[in-house]
Amino acid sequence: MLIRPFDAIRDDSEWQDWLAAHDFGQLVVNGRPGEAPYAQPTHFLYDASRGEVVTHLARPNPLWPALEANPDVLLSVVDDHVFVPGPWQAAADIPPEHGEPTSFYAAVQLRCTAHVMDDPAEKAELLNRQVGHFQPEGGTARVAAGEEPFSRKLAALRGLRLEVTEVRAKFKYAGKRSGQVRERIADELARRDGPRDDVARAHLLRRHGAGGAAGPA
Repeated sequence: MLIRPFDAIRDDSEWQDWLAAHDFGQLVVNGRPGEAPYAQPTHFLYDASRGEVVTHLARPNPLWPALEANPDVLLSVVDDHVFVPGPWQAAADIPPEHGEPTSFYAAVQLRCTAHVMDDPAEKAELLNRQVGHFQPEGGTARVAAGEEPFSRKLAALRGLRLEVTEVRAKFKYAGKRSGQVRERIADELARRDGPRDDVARAHLLRRHGAGGAAGPA
């Protein structure tokens, strides 16, 4: 992922706060020789205090042999994306039709070392952590190895603990545009009011302000 200086994070809290509200992404695993990489959509729990991600997948998933051969994986999370028409981005000294269309988006990529978990007690603890995150209101029985109603189902899945070794994050929201152009884009996003336009506009204003100084060229 290309990260230009004007799209880079300001500090770690920026991506950590964003990721705390995003818990679905793509787990990318290197394919074995002659195979394409595997990209597995999955819910996950990122635990900043432990520097790890936990998730689980079905035992028949075809990615297991490739993951065990090479545990260096990538978890990719992308959201808050919108299309920005070219005229919105045109500088004041060029015709609107010469403006360049682009995409705005937020993206975090966690490079991790994967640790497969097959011990029933460890898998039960992992599942309870995930359920506690996604379903804090309760309503589902706790998972315990050797106890019903979920004990026998533990054998049908494998747990994954992903030890985070590197983070790359990007917030692409008109960072290189002038304050005048950013103000126009903010106004147009508010006027269009399409899916994700409000959150994209919030990112633009949070990072740059509608009429702030021009970013780097």
